[in-house]
Amino acid sequence: MNIIESTRGLLWARRHRPEDVAYGVSLAHERFAADELLTQAVAAEHAGFDFVSCSDHLAPWWEPGNPSPAACGNAWVWLGAAGQATSRVTLGPAVTSLVHRYNPVVVAQQVATLETLCPGRAFLAVGSGEAMNEVPAGMTWPNVQEQLERTEEALTIISRLLDGETVTFRGRYFRAEAARLYDVPARRPPVFMSAFGEQAAEIAGRLADGVWTLADPRSVPSVIAGYRRAREMASKEPGEIVLQTAVAIDETQDAALESAREWKATQVPAHYSDDIHDPGQIHANGRDQVSDMTFKAASLFSPDPKDHVRKIKALGQLGATAIVVMNVAGRNPLGTIRTYGKAVLPALRE
Repeated sequence: MNIIESTRGLLWARRHRPEDVAYGVSLAHERFAADELLTQAVAAEHAGFDFVSCSDHLAPWWEPGNPSPAACGNAWVWLGAAGQATSRVTLGPAVTSLVHRYNPVVVAQQVATLETLCPGRAFLAVGSGEAMNEVPAGMTWPNVQEQLERTEEALTIISRLLDGETVTFRGRYFRAEAARLYDVPARRPPVFMSAFGEQAAEIAGRLADGVWTLADPRSVPSVIAGYRRAREMASKEPGEIVLQTAVAIDETQDAALESAREWKATQVPAHYSDDIHDPGQIHANGRDQVSDMTFKAASLFSPDPKDHVRKIKALGQLGATAIVVMNVAGRNPLGTIRTYGKAVLPALRE
């Protein structure tokens, strides 16, 4: 089985045909304790989601208690537990940064182990990360070009290890010396790369099995174009295009917004590129630079499931092969998941 068959046939648990759009939910380590997220993962499987991802953070997007509680459990420890708490959904991080905290050889070992424990259910999504998670771990935050160079080197090592190679690699930032995986799973876990611009999308096209990006209609066309162009130049099959949007369901749109307002910080582009690592400053930037109107336009906060169906179908028209909703419902996270199970996912699959 080649990687495209593996990705399209096995990654998304409920996908019956390659042309079907898969639907996933992303769970927030920044906002909820690890045991709460396990409950959400089980609820997501019962609701009928195809896959469950989780954020991989060391720090939240806000100062704890200002305005919301915060947590930051380890994503990889949690994924192992989630694999045992569920039985069908596919699982992976979204996304694991490859610039500093994780050695790429260890990342390959981690996802291979997850696949061994949960056959047919593991994936890896990677990216260049944020200063908020890397600077506290001792990194001097690099410029954007170096971020991409580090990500490319690390992803090269990971891909070769997952292909079963013994890898010796001497890059500018990472090294490997006759590294290999001694427990190579029968199915190679697919690897996705996060991209917000064409340069990152091009790296994803060459080295990953899909691209993962925010569902912003202003940026999605150029990201997809860069990704597809790189795939064609490398004579590779199309792969996956994963679009992500934030959702919360409450009694009213304003109530949902109020429960998720701390996530405004995710809408500030500088937080993904610049050395901004203090959670208090990050929260203040989101509060001051992102209006309620802008945040609502970039998210799904309607109490009417039909609005969610309508917008998600529109995202599919942008070219998505998979759509993931980030559950930012601070007051009603399980209610949001269950509403999707009862009214949104069935309508999307009609």
